[in-house]
Amino acid sequence: MYTVLDKDTIEMEIIPHIPLPKRGFPPTVPLVEIVNAILYKLKTGVQWHQLPTQVFFKKKPLCWESVYYHYRKWSVNGVWKTCWIGILDKHRSELDLSSVDLDGSHTPAIRGGEQAEYQGRKKRKTTNALYLSDRQGLPIAMSEPLAGNHNDLYDIEVQFEVVTGTLEQAGISVEGLFLNADAGFDSKDFRKSCDAKEINANICFNKRNGNADRDEYFDQDLYGQRYAIERTNAWMDSFRSLLNRFDTTVASWLGFNYLSFIVIALKKFKKKKIEKFK
Repeated sequence: MYTVLDKDTIEMEIIPHIPLPKRGFPPTVPLVEIVNAILYKLKTGVQWHQLPTQVFFKKKPLCWESVYYHYRKWSVNGVWKTCWIGILDKHRSELDLSSVDLDGSHTPAIRGGEQAEYQGRKKRKTTNALYLSDRQGLPIAMSEPLAGNHNDLYDIEVQFEVVTGTLEQAGISVEGLFLNADAGFDSKDFRKSCDAKEINANICFNKRNGNADRDEYFDQDLYGQRYAIERTNAWMDSFRSLLNRFDTTVASWLGFNYLSFIVIALKKFKKKKIEKFK
């Protein structure tokens, strides 16, 4: 059976951030086995009712409804984001924040649901979100999902606050960051948001805004490194539950996104440690 993360990593990095229930009965199986089953769903995109639960549990297996119940409860309670912030805080020295990249992504919403509307370019209902990655291409923060009929600049001040707030909650200062963004983010409102946080916005000029007599900062060599976020998109697309959105609720969709951040980062950090001790 394919495993997304080994159980020791799940036990050390994820389980400490999952709260035990204050009421009712505790889970009858180890939390690490429940998380392992959820990660399998994230990676393969298998439908919940087809989850091969019998292979994830040593003793009496949980039914797929129970696995979904735990995932849904933790998603609604924001556990996965809290877990990600904790991992960022713990491993922030392993990030490369010499510059960061911001990009938007439209995901097809197969079953519709919350924050899903028709997007003409994709010719179907989509959900749009902004993603921030470090220089290595590791995804480190995202905005709240918005309906696909909105562009990347819609409500940008609020959404950028969500993105930068994730870093600040993890003890990562955004002051002085160099941020790459494509021409779709070339707006006065977004530049003001960056200036307010003392972020150096390296945004490609949008021809529609005119290029004459513009004195905004732009470094072409730095912008050329923005290819890293395309690698980020490829890593994210390797999780079949993210490639197309089948979740009808925003909470569940966000949960899978933050779980993918966790998996990508922990694998990268583990690989660095192995190379260090070779």
